[in-house]
Amino acid sequence: MNFLVFIIILAVIIVWVVGIYNGLVRRRKQADNGWSQIDVQLKRRHDLIPNLVETVKGYAKHEREVLENVTAARSHAIEAKTQGVGAQIEAETALGGALRGLMVAVEAYPDLKASKNFLALHEELTSTENKIGFARQHYNDVATDYNTAIAIFPNTIIAGMFAFKTCELWQIADAAERAVPQVSF
Repeated sequence: MNFLVFIIILAVIIVWVVGIYNGLVRRRKQADNGWSQIDVQLKRRHDLIPNLVETVKGYAKHEREVLENVTAARSHAIEAKTQGVGAQIEAETALGGALRGLMVAVEAYPDLKASKNFLALHEELTSTENKIGFARQHYNDVATDYNTAIAIFPNTIIAGMFAFKTCELWQIADAAERAVPQVSF
């Protein structure tokens, strides 16, 4: 009788551990997928930038420094993909700042703003930036869900046993990005 109770208790514990483990794996895979969705949009952004820079070059020949900053930031962002999530977040934030600088420089060129090529590229980049924003939000949601799941008791015991690590969230590091835009008429 005692042996049967022991076997039942052991089976319940094993099912419980497997259930928690599978739930953590599912959440980690959702976080990985969320990051992959960001990566898809970042690739699209990286592909659009050379076309945008070439279009602007024809109009804004003396804005060389701005164009070089965008090109360098893009290269750094592509390289950062191999350096981990934190490095990629930092590099992509810098690229976003460089792109904002380019768009500010474009304001001085009415002919450029009226160019069909530029307008199409600008619309594509704006659409991509919006998609990146949504993908970041989704990633942060699923990563937070995963991080919470590995932090709560009793999941934290199983997470520790199987070396589950927290996901880094995408956060704004640049104070300029946090600043409230000033609108004046």
